[in-house]
Amino acid sequence: MRIGIGYDAHRFQLGRPLILGGIVIPYEYGLSGHSDADVLIHSMIDALLGAANLGDIGKRFPDTDQRYKGIDSKLLLKMADQMIQQVGFSIMNIDSVIIAEEPKLKDYISSMSEKIASVLMIDKELISIKATTTEGMGFEGKKEGISAQSVCLLEKK
Repeated sequence: MRIGIGYDAHRFQLGRPLILGGIVIPYEYGLSGHSDADVLIHSMIDALLGAANLGDIGKRFPDTDQRYKGIDSKLLLKMADQMIQQVGFSIMNIDSVIIAEEPKLKDYISSMSEKIASVLMIDKELISIKATTTEGMGFEGKKEGISAQSVCLLEKK
């Protein structure tokens, strides 16, 4: 078995949709980034790649590569899953937390889990997503952006 950890953060930007866990969340700001800036999925990708010793999202999907400009992060997640499978691993579980003062995310967590499970073709029960605030502290608390952290457990097939 292998454990991986991932982290991602993006600042808010007007004029972009807010995408978290592969779904659009109604909010006045989106997140700035080379791709769709889905911090939750990006943290999951880093956890998966790290657990399989395959580097990180910046190595595998660099923001200097125009193929990834504006790409749907669900596609990157699918590619990362294929990479870990090619080296003989399967996902046992993923546990994540989204850190955001706003918007409130509790009504979207189940949809995020379902979306991610469908991309990875695994049971929804293997995906745990939580959301928290920083009670006004840090860049998330000042409503400048959102971050996410993920851990995963992989099993050698």
